[in-house]
Amino acid sequence: MEKIEPELRLFDSSEELSSGLADYVLQVAESAVKDIGSFSLVLSGGDIPKRLGKLTKAPFLRLVDWPKWHVFWAEENVVAKLHPDSLYWQAKECFISKVPLLPAHIISVSHGVEGESAASSYEFSIRQQVKKRTVQASPSSDCPRFDLVLLSLGPNGHVASLYPNDPVLQEESQWVACVSKDGTIESVTLTLPVINAAANVAIVAAGMDLARPFMDVMVSRKPIGSHPAQMVSPQDGKLVWFVDASAASLFLRGNEHR
Repeated sequence: MEKIEPELRLFDSSEELSSGLADYVLQVAESAVKDIGSFSLVLSGGDIPKRLGKLTKAPFLRLVDWPKWHVFWAEENVVAKLHPDSLYWQAKECFISKVPLLPAHIISVSHGVEGESAASSYEFSIRQQVKKRTVQASPSSDCPRFDLVLLSLGPNGHVASLYPNDPVLQEESQWVACVSKDGTIESVTLTLPVINAAANVAIVAAGMDLARPFMDVMVSRKPIGSHPAQMVSPQDGKLVWFVDASAASLFLRGNEHR
């Protein structure tokens, strides 16, 4: 399959970005349900949970075929389920509790266990979903082929819990890994082969504090691994960037002077 070039969608405001993202998620979901009878959505941290709040309101709430949705996470902090830093809890508060998803279709990372144990049990859960054909298998690897992975660009160029120059960036066999940020906070993350096996990946960048990392990712000025978002490149799928005017400001200014 010929590689698809990444697409950049620019928005004047963060609010318009959220609306554009909701339209996009609905479009991908409708296409997946039509083609394979279900839709697998992978959430992450940052502002993704809040932005999905758009889907809980009209017209989206009644347009979505919610029972066909299956929700997963690209990352999760190793904290209690109801802890404010729990990405499951954030998604539940902003999105999941407000839409009629089937409880059995919400595949979250285990809480209250060690990071390595949470990672291995989550990988097992995903493998079970692939076995049941809830999630398709990638045509070119043994990885799952999620319909849509939503990621948020971090201030140091990271996505999910894939941090700069972390050894996990070179992981090729595990689907899920446990990582430690600054040697203190543990989190569970999908690895790059799984993200890059997805049918669709969207990365959100919004706010002036992301202007520099977004430009660095776009123009590839930094060594590979120093900005993990550069390593997101779906093998048989499509990458779309959703970026507001503030985050795109340095990149656009640089292009004007070329």
